[in-house]
Amino acid sequence: MLSIDKLKIRLDDWSSEYQLQVADAEILAIQGKSGVGKSTLLHAIAGFVSCQSGSIAWQGKSIENQPAEQRPVSLLFQDHNLFEHLSITQNLKLGFGKPPPWQKITAAAKQLEIEQLLDSKPGNCSGGQRQRVALIRTLLRPEPIVLLDEPFAELDPQTRGLATDWVRQTAKEGHKTLLLVTHQDEDVERVADRCLVLNQATDN
Repeated sequence: MLSIDKLKIRLDDWSSEYQLQVADAEILAIQGKSGVGKSTLLHAIAGFVSCQSGSIAWQGKSIENQPAEQRPVSLLFQDHNLFEHLSITQNLKLGFGKPPPWQKITAAAKQLEIEQLLDSKPGNCSGGQRQRVALIRTLLRPEPIVLLDEPFAELDPQTRGLATDWVRQTAKEGHKTLLLVTHQDEDVERVADRCLVLNQATDN
């Protein structure tokens, strides 16, 4: 279980406190108005934002003081975080401590209709194609916690359907605990087990 207890984050004049639990292999959608702190929560879990107080625990063990690279977390940033000088194949192979699951990667690339891009560089791909590459790399990494920040924003309706179905299937098969930030109710319906709506953050 991922447990977040009285986690307070302050950034300049903005602050918010979070309290939630996510069961093993549960997919939780997170919604709320812009500026409420949805992305900030994901970045705090991943270790890229420091917390002022409170705790983040995975399977009963506190992780809030661990550096980002040691946390059991795979995060998809809104900018996709692809390396422009590497091919799509090379990007997809990053982040694995052992040989990457290439059979699963190529199967996912085919299912998400980007298999023809494996030898291309990210600069030659559209925003939606880059987003699908980043989804594959994030979901197939070994970490048990997956954090997705608006992962379908640049996809057309048909491709969005392919991607949402693939994310849910892959997360469940991999027994991943997944947090999904999205503004789209359709994403919640297709992917999530439940939805959490964050209240307005405080300014002080």
